[in-house]
Amino acid sequence: MDSLLTASATEIAEMIRSKKISSVEATTANLERIKMVNPALNAVVQLCEERALSEAAERDAEIARGENRGALHGVPFTLKDSHDTEGIISTGGTTGRTEYIPDLDSPPTARMRAAGGVLMGKTNTPELTFGSITENLIYGRTNNPYDLNRTPGGSSGGAAAIVAAGGSPVDLGSDTGGSIRGPANFCGVAGLKPTSGRVPRTGHIVSPGGPRDSFTTIGPLARRVDDLWLTFPLIAGSDWRDPYIVDMPIGDPGSVSVAGLRIAVYDDNGVMSPAPEVAEAVRIAASALSDAGASVTNALPGPVTAATKTADDSREAYGEAYTRALLAHYGTTRIGPILQSRLADANDGALSVEGIANFQAEIDRHRIEMLSFMEDFDAIVCPVAARPAPLHDYQVNTNRGGYTHIYNMTGWPVAVVRANTSPEGLPVGVQIVARPWREDVAVKLASVVEAATGGWQAPAGL
Repeated sequence: MDSLLTASATEIAEMIRSKKISSVEATTANLERIKMVNPALNAVVQLCEERALSEAAERDAEIARGENRGALHGVPFTLKDSHDTEGIISTGGTTGRTEYIPDLDSPPTARMRAAGGVLMGKTNTPELTFGSITENLIYGRTNNPYDLNRTPGGSSGGAAAIVAAGGSPVDLGSDTGGSIRGPANFCGVAGLKPTSGRVPRTGHIVSPGGPRDSFTTIGPLARRVDDLWLTFPLIAGSDWRDPYIVDMPIGDPGSVSVAGLRIAVYDDNGVMSPAPEVAEAVRIAASALSDAGASVTNALPGPVTAATKTADDSREAYGEAYTRALLAHYGTTRIGPILQSRLADANDGALSVEGIANFQAEIDRHRIEMLSFMEDFDAIVCPVAARPAPLHDYQVNTNRGGYTHIYNMTGWPVAVVRANTSPEGLPVGVQIVARPWREDVAVKLASVVEAATGGWQAPAGL
């Protein structure tokens, strides 16, 4: 693979600033790579080639005049199709929006472009982002670049697949139950789920509101951990539309000292036991952090097992009314098998008003217990999933008992980085969970693991 296609977004930005390459060169290389691999992957569902090259030429002209828009000046990127994009079809994977073209970018999209980023296209997502596989009735199924017979995960599956395949240095995903972290893990790239309340969800296909509102966050996927921090500060902060956003200070991973940090490690959440290569990935990550001076302790937070089930059940507990209201809002009358399964589960798990109140109280109890655990630790290292990327022919509902939902419930920041490889040659990552608002700690620790393991590796055969 061409070195420009394996370079990080940080490296590309520096090369453009120093005029070693042009934005047009970087954008052209990535567009050509997309056209080469996308027939096999089906990761990019809207390609904005003419517009992207025009914007890249503008960024080059600005550099020639001594102007620089920001950290992403001239850097090409892609964007999960759940985000509104001005002038570009934005479906969110649902048939009710097949021809929907927004008038405005979502705030994170607008901020990426304002910082000089060049949007190349949109990446595939399951309908309404509801699913741990990436497939919908509009665009079909996305494949994993390490094995086309396997899923890249969901719901940011298209994002992770094209980043891993060298077609885009960075993408913006979203995460309600693991939708950044699962695909990052299955595709061997880095991902960041910021703290709940960091990044506005305005202009996202499931707009703010609803019983699980605090679970949803917006964050980056990239081949290298450094690029998570290149992107995250750009998209954080209030847009004065999303009522849950808090303008908290953002730390600096470069100022975080690993020595002395207290890290809890577990490889089994008591619900789904890990495959040997998953447990080994946790051990490798823990060893790297210990070698860097961190204090590592095997410790499973007391409520994890029960809270994991609660977090999983929360999707169904509010009944089918919420999902059907979303479908009506977007004008969707034809739904695919993933959403059909979701509605069936929701109907089975519907609760009364009193039941919902009790359920929410249970969630809050888990949150309190988890927060109490973190009084003694600065971070947690654990699996992202119990197995590497599964084959396509597995059941739709794949994340039951998983390792990610609990940290949507708490709202804590989580970084994902590749730490191991399965016997089949599949990537295996780990989650690094930090205290609220400490994305800098999660990213710093992920960079230590990446340095020890090599992180992302180019998929063979593409």
